[in-house]
Amino acid sequence: MSIKVEIFYPELRRLLGGSEEVRVEGGTVGECLDELIRQHPDVRRLLFDSRGHLLKKVYVYVNAEGLYKAEMSKPVRDTDVLIIAVLAAGG
Repeated sequence: MSIKVEIFYPELRRLLGGSEEVRVEGGTVGECLDELIRQHPDVRRLLFDSRGHLLKKVYVYVNAEGLYKAEMSKPVRDTDVLIIAVLAAGG
């Protein structure tokens, strides 16, 4: 099923050619992120650490509901919107 992914992560948008949203295939959050990486391999370094864990600064939501990083197995439907955002840091 095709899932809409909205991007609120400037560096990730640049890697995706400036797109604010993309569509991926997948039945779970993890499958959707895997598909995004399959389509754009450089995305992996922006989302995951060397052990394959989602980076602390990266937040993933389904329909604007908080998603704990361990819940990559959360099912998604074609009406869902996956949101990828980055925590802005500054001083």
